[in-house]
Amino acid sequence: MATPSYIWRTTVLFCLCVMLSGTLSIALAQEGESDAETETSTVAESTSIEYTYEDIPNADIIGDFVVGPGKIELEIPAGDSRTIELLVTNRTGEPREYNFEVEDITGSRDGSSSVTLLGDDYGPYTLRDYLTIPDVSVPIDHAERVRIPVTIRIPADAEPGGRYGSVLVTTASRSAEGAGAGVAASSALVARIGTLFFITVPGDVERAGELQDFTTIPPGKMFFGEGPVRLSLLYDNTGSVHLNPYGEIRITNMLGEEVGFLELEPWFALPESLRFREVSWDRDLLMGRYTATAHINRGYDDIVDTMEVTFWVLPWKLALAAFGGLFIFFYLVRLFFKRFEFKRKGS
Repeated sequence: MATPSYIWRTTVLFCLCVMLSGTLSIALAQEGESDAETETSTVAESTSIEYTYEDIPNADIIGDFVVGPGKIELEIPAGDSRTIELLVTNRTGEPREYNFEVEDITGSRDGSSSVTLLGDDYGPYTLRDYLTIPDVSVPIDHAERVRIPVTIRIPADAEPGGRYGSVLVTTASRSAEGAGAGVAASSALVARIGTLFFITVPGDVERAGELQDFTTIPPGKMFFGEGPVRLSLLYDNTGSVHLNPYGEIRITNMLGEEVGFLELEPWFALPESLRFREVSWDRDLLMGRYTATAHINRGYDDIVDTMEVTFWVLPWKLALAAFGGLFIFFYLVRLFFKRFEFKRKGS
């Protein structure tokens, strides 16, 4: 028979075991909840930026794809980031795989091109390492639009100034099937469209540029036989950030009357580059001497450059027709009087 002391010791030991078991269960449960929260947080972070698909009802087959916007301008301080969306729309009539690449861009000092893609090379105002896209390839069906998130992260030690790059979207058509036996399939066509990224890191930046030249096309041409008259503006950006000049051209005749007006929407010029802008002007019955005056805002500090060019429009076809008409008229008059004089003498 068990003594009272033995029963008491057994009871105390049992209670201790129960308490330890409960504490262990609670600890394990809390650890499980903590792991679940960590896993959920990780999944949420990894899927916080996703592609979004949208159907386009009753979409026609155009045979191309559209990427927008064409240009993105942002001011991002050093150490900050921004996420924007590119829209890619498939209108080819077939499902396609769309690939994404990032390249730096630059301007030119000879004005030969507004933007030059640099491929694998780094540009003087590189942005390629600051742009991030979740995936490099995305399938898109016909009549479907996809929102592509692009994140721009500027390092904390980035110097003030401009950063310039492009996200290129490429796709290849399916190789066409041969028209018959023994006819080889045609090669696939590769199309590429890019969105330009103009990022400014605020701080001590240099904004400097001006209108360098305003002339006719070809340069220096003074006489035109007919309209339209083509004009060229040359803007030189010598600063460290891109500029967006804009303005107007007013055209007057030899009497000083305004006979033409052209509004120039802003166009961009990358740092340390020349940028041409071509426009054309025309109207009915162009004839005589004209003066075109350009008023171009530099795109900063409200500074306006003014230049003018003079040209003549001499419609030689009309002049030749008028001369031919006068010649025929005087010839007929002369012939009439000769016959009239001959009849008078004969009588």
